[in-house]
Amino acid sequence: MRLFNFILLALIVFNVAFTKKCSADANESGADAGADVGKMNQYEIDHINTLDEYLSECTVLLRKNGDFPIGKSNKKIYLYGNGVRKTIKGGTGSGDVNSRSFDTIEQAFTKAGFEILTKDYLDKYDKIYAEAKEEFKKKVQSQTTDPMSLMGVVMPEPDYDISYAKEGDLAVYVLGRISGEGSDRNAVKGDLYITDTEKKMIKDLAKGFKKFMLVLNTGGPVDLSGIDEVKNILVLSQLGVNTSKTLVDIITGDKYPSGKLSTTWTKYEDYQTIGNFAQIDDTDYKEGIYVGYRYFDTENIDVMYPFGFGLGYTDFEYKIKSANLSGDEFKVEATVTNVGKAKGKEVLELYLSKPGTSIDEPYQILVNFEKSKELAPNKSDDLKISFKLSEFASYDTKTATYFLDKGKYIVRIGNSSRNTKPCGIINVSSRINVKKVENKMGKPEFEDYVPKTKRKQEDLSGVKEFTLKASSIKEKVVKYNDKYKISAGLKALSTEEKAQLVIGAYKDGPASVIGSASISAAGAAGETATLSNVNPIIMADGPAGLRLSKDYYVDEYGAHSISGSMPESMVEFMPDEIKAIFSAKPEVPEGAEILHQYTTAIPIGTAIAQSWNKNFAKICGDVVGSELERFKVNLWLAPALNIHRSILCGRNFEYYSEDPFISGIMAAEITKGVQKYKNVFVTLKHYAANNQETNRYLNSSNVSERALREIYLKGFEIAVREAKPRAVMTSYNLLNGVHTNESKDLTNDVLRNEFEFNGIVMTDWVVGLGGNTKYSGPTPYNVIKATGDIYMPGSKADYEAVLAALKDGKLSEEELDMSASRIYEFAKEVDSLRK
Repeated sequence: MRLFNFILLALIVFNVAFTKKCSADANESGADAGADVGKMNQYEIDHINTLDEYLSECTVLLRKNGDFPIGKSNKKIYLYGNGVRKTIKGGTGSGDVNSRSFDTIEQAFTKAGFEILTKDYLDKYDKIYAEAKEEFKKKVQSQTTDPMSLMGVVMPEPDYDISYAKEGDLAVYVLGRISGEGSDRNAVKGDLYITDTEKKMIKDLAKGFKKFMLVLNTGGPVDLSGIDEVKNILVLSQLGVNTSKTLVDIITGDKYPSGKLSTTWTKYEDYQTIGNFAQIDDTDYKEGIYVGYRYFDTENIDVMYPFGFGLGYTDFEYKIKSANLSGDEFKVEATVTNVGKAKGKEVLELYLSKPGTSIDEPYQILVNFEKSKELAPNKSDDLKISFKLSEFASYDTKTATYFLDKGKYIVRIGNSSRNTKPCGIINVSSRINVKKVENKMGKPEFEDYVPKTKRKQEDLSGVKEFTLKASSIKEKVVKYNDKYKISAGLKALSTEEKAQLVIGAYKDGPASVIGSASISAAGAAGETATLSNVNPIIMADGPAGLRLSKDYYVDEYGAHSISGSMPESMVEFMPDEIKAIFSAKPEVPEGAEILHQYTTAIPIGTAIAQSWNKNFAKICGDVVGSELERFKVNLWLAPALNIHRSILCGRNFEYYSEDPFISGIMAAEITKGVQKYKNVFVTLKHYAANNQETNRYLNSSNVSERALREIYLKGFEIAVREAKPRAVMTSYNLLNGVHTNESKDLTNDVLRNEFEFNGIVMTDWVVGLGGNTKYSGPTPYNVIKATGDIYMPGSKADYEAVLAALKDGKLSEEELDMSASRIYEFAKEVDSLRK
């Protein structure tokens, strides 16, 4: 990355003084003017309490021996590990949410009446950590000539030598790992691997203490090999504002874990290396559709903790009651019974094994799931689960057709991908074409991986068989259109005004601060242009809640945050003089009233998916939607539903799963929860194949048409069809050499025509970042030509580029009008609902 990137972003911060006049709505807010910052509002209390009922459902018990929960009698505890005082509620970057307060695990146990017996250890650790941080800062700064490359860098956990008690009654070791925007994880000790210090302590504590639990306060997998001595392991994850209280509740038994993994956890050496990762220019997805459990289950690799796996404080059994086929919809009913001694909830997962007659197929794919109600010992619940075979058709690249192959389709039910039993067989007598499309996304210079492992023969005697009638599926042929209605209201606008509509509202200067460009809501990410008869659409970041500034003031020019322009976690390892630029707090005018606004941090996306609770996902959306309405923000820049292709992606915590179905369902349920509120909407992101942070602006994800359609686009299609989101955000990366935001195939043909999306499409926040790499950056007019609607966050240069393209014939008036119409109509709709 060239030095001009740093100069550009440094200039950004100092342009705050040159803001243009904001809309009249800037002074209207759900904020607390001069309120007691220590006293919670009722909505905060309500939201925290609502989430608290469900948070333990996001946690996954990987191992148990019956020692937990401990009950109420023991109130002395040894707490060890970096997560005790440095507890993580969520990842870094745009996913960081400014809640009013947050308790560490140490504070939560103290509030619950526990005596912490490790104060000396924790004090010594804090000192060692601070010293290690300074040394790491010096090291990384000395190794780069580009300070901006240090944005989002995370320090690996250090090794150290502190004495600790090796025997006692009760100990908990909290292992924390954080990652986030701008930087990928590394397969090193202190990140993916546990350190030598951590391993020794964990093994000693497991051996010497009567009761011991290892707790993982992480956003993604950690290699847990080599600690077989540990009999109780809990994935706490990162649960937002009540992360720490949830752990206390689980340890004492006030709550219980009932989550399942949404991504496979195993030894790092087990993960596929067929495709590469974190390349600078081109990242090749050679593994094709064999991502996550699709790879492990097909190759029959003995993983440590499979997809869909999770234990509870109790045990369950399930029995198939009935199975039938109606049209192409398969329905199964099963009874789940609690056969243990504690209350709990269980998840049943439905998988489909395709025949693979004419095309290679993974061993199985997830097609639906349901979670039981809370069950006391010996109580049961009947769960009904169904899916349509046509919705899981395979993609034939040769004929550009979604189809059902000839052969036997085996439906399986269970509580993880490795613990299922057949519940039905669907016979398809000949190939059935489901949907005819066109190949759209280009072809990479490689052929996808095809497994050589043959499926084991299994005894299917006694499994009920059904025959699919070909007539139950009518083939759909997609017709592509790139002409759209032009709003009558555009006739009153000049060409310059229409150009303003397709560029984000900008302050004078070269660009706007990443994720903090709004001039109507303090700390909001951005907004659309304000014209004489068009008010702005306000946008704010997510996805772990609504990201706004806690403290701000309002003047005649707009709402101004009085905190730094970027989260501390994104800039902490930059040189002090540069860090000061991003952390500098604006000078507050004398006499200005300081206002406060507090939002609720919900669980990270991965944790929500680990609940396997569709209703809880909707409740998370409800919390966010309520706060969007309160603070008069119209578009939430979330949910994010990219795939966990590699466990090293730094932003995986924002995303749900390695599986597209659960990703799409969770995003759809959150969307429903948000959009039930007046005048607030979601933005699905990052469309598409955004699966690494390394050179995220100029890296090309090279993916086959089949893998794109069955893995990386599938979740977006599900969320669009199920919940009708009003906006989609394209990703930074290129796709097979073409920027996603400049791809008409991806935006118009697939999203608008095939998925029938009827909303606006925006870019991610493009601020001119570039470098000496293979690919150049996108241009505003090419985004508009691709039927993108708005180039964010917007700058004067972007606006002028659109006008120049019109003059030079690179962009037509019709193309501009179609995109401007969508923004105009949406802005008018939003404005009408404000009244």
